[in-house]
Amino acid sequence: MALVEVRNLTKVFASSASLLQPGSKHEVRAVDAVSLDIEAGETVGLVGESGSGKSTLGRLILRLIEPTAGSVRFDGHDLLAASSRKLRQLRRHMQIIFQDPFSSLDPRMRVEDLIAEPLIVHKNNREGTTPKVVRSGNKNSQIESQVSDLLRAVGLDSSAMRRYPHEFSGGQRQRIVIARALALRPKFIVCDEPVSALDVSVGAQIVNLLAQLQRDFGLTYLFISHSMPVVRYLSTRIAVMYRGKIVEINSTDEITGDPKHPYTRSLLEATPEVDTVDR
Repeated sequence: MALVEVRNLTKVFASSASLLQPGSKHEVRAVDAVSLDIEAGETVGLVGESGSGKSTLGRLILRLIEPTAGSVRFDGHDLLAASSRKLRQLRRHMQIIFQDPFSSLDPRMRVEDLIAEPLIVHKNNREGTTPKVVRSGNKNSQIESQVSDLLRAVGLDSSAMRRYPHEFSGGQRQRIVIARALALRPKFIVCDEPVSALDVSVGAQIVNLLAQLQRDFGLTYLFISHSMPVVRYLSTRIAVMYRGKIVEINSTDEITGDPKHPYTRSLLEATPEVDTVDR
């Protein structure tokens, strides 16, 4: 059984009236009957142009937005049928890393508090007991230790704990976002264009970090990107999305070496550097 099982997932948005046709409305199928399995420990790359429905699919899988139709099962649990209480329990094992690391972090909170927040909210610690926690500045020492460990895991010094997001570069902020996502030791992470807001060299460092963390923490990724070279480097399999549908899915080598769908071929032709990226 796959860790994530998606069946006929659909999201329809009602669009507003246009200037040329006032009073008219029509529906946009952002995600159209998508089915997808993600096995534990693998990285499925989801690639396509802007507007293809990639990010919407990622949010639907985590039930951050409600689908119009279809089903999602996570680790054997039906997410769409789950109660609020059950969904909150499952969310400990599912996280998301967004594109913009600055807007993902509350600028009024210190790094220590940002990373500790999910630990406090979900009353979680390494021993599985409920730590007694009070507000910032007087935290449980066990949580402080966990925050320090998480920062080291993403390549930051524990001195970062007392600082604010604006004091860091974009790449460092994304490392903080990743540390926060790891706080509850999730099984599955949706990486939604996590390097597209960074320059190429910093983005490469983040991609390498994600690969290392996958090995260290036994993570499963849905890695969303418009960049075929990045997806190729990190992914076990690649799913190609076009106008709300997955038009092709196969192993990374098959997709990049022998694409079957015309849209996949056009993506590869638009990024010739894919052939020079070492895996």
